Amino acid sequence: MCKIAARLTGIVTAWDDDTVKNISVAVDEDTYRRTRAPAAARQTLVSGLVREFLHSRATGENETERLKHEERALRDRIDRFDGTTRLTRDEVHAREA
Repeated sequence: MCKIAARLTGIVTAWDDDTVKNISVAVDEDTYRRTRAPAAARQTLVSGLVREFLHSRATGENETERLKHEERALRDRIDRFDGTTRLTRDEVHAREA
């Protein structure tokens, strides 16, 4: 069973041009060890997973909604896509020698 204790330290730092509060979180060794792999798969640290979790709880956003927002942001960055341009069969299967 995971036992988590958190304490607000009241330290304010600058991060991404916003002020944030640092918190201390204590978890048992097994929970920490099992959390490192999912964090690495997302290219973040355990603290990043905690930050995402707290943000999702505060905003009411679940994983599906988060992914939808991320997809919209990625689609907004695409500026040179034209779905009317078609490749010929030979162009699709062309290989460099």
